[in-house]
Amino acid sequence: MKIESPKLNLHIHSKYSDGRNSIEEIVNSALKKDLDYICITDHFTDSWKADHIPNLNNIDKIKRYLEDLSRCKDFLVNENKKLTLFKGIEIDLSSSEKFIINNIVPNKYDFILFEYLESFEGIAFVKKILNFWKKKYNSDFPLIGLAHFDPSFFITRGLDVLLEFLKEYDVIVEFNSSYPQFYSPKYDIFFNKLKEKYIKVSIGCDSHHISSLNDIESPQKMIEFYKLGENLEALIASLEFKRITYLNK
Repeated sequence: MKIESPKLNLHIHSKYSDGRNSIEEIVNSALKKDLDYICITDHFTDSWKADHIPNLNNIDKIKRYLEDLSRCKDFLVNENKKLTLFKGIEIDLSSSEKFIINNIVPNKYDFILFEYLESFEGIAFVKKILNFWKKKYNSDFPLIGLAHFDPSFFITRGLDVLLEFLKEYDVIVEFNSSYPQFYSPKYDIFFNKLKEKYIKVSIGCDSHHISSLNDIESPQKMIEFYKLGENLEALIASLEFKRITYLNK
């Protein structure tokens, strides 16, 4: 199935982590590139990675980040722009449970990505976090996705466990233009199961510079190749619901 617009990139980094552009610069560039939906998803970690890249590593920085996102989001609404900005964050699964729980209030975000899901232990860890959040924050829950997910960790064993988790918790699988090896045809059994179980898929470019904001052709083509158009449409419907809910507040 040929996938037309809307055009989306739901994985972008700003100067709040290891991106090269401000949130305002990203928004202005996305407008020029005629994108429909973007999500800025700066890094959050207290793992080894925290020593190598800037990230959202404290409450004050997170507060400034969310304020900047809100200001840009409101600008787009007030100016009646076609582009919709979503507030996101990318959580490193090597982070400690305490660090995540103490610093992330999920209903302040539209979309939360988890990166490096690579084991059954990782699935259990994400479940524990999500169950805690759902019990404590039961309104305006964000969309949940997997950043640059590598199917190889589950393809030979545990695929059913993974798929059950994705379906039960409504977790979105990202097609990422920076990691095309992860949607190789050798994983067709995984993508066929995504279609069968109607698990949502998204498009992200892992953009660290405005030059790559519109690098969406490759993931779009692979979503078409695996006949996952309806899965992407389900994700777009969820984005539209969040957009309309925000407008009606």
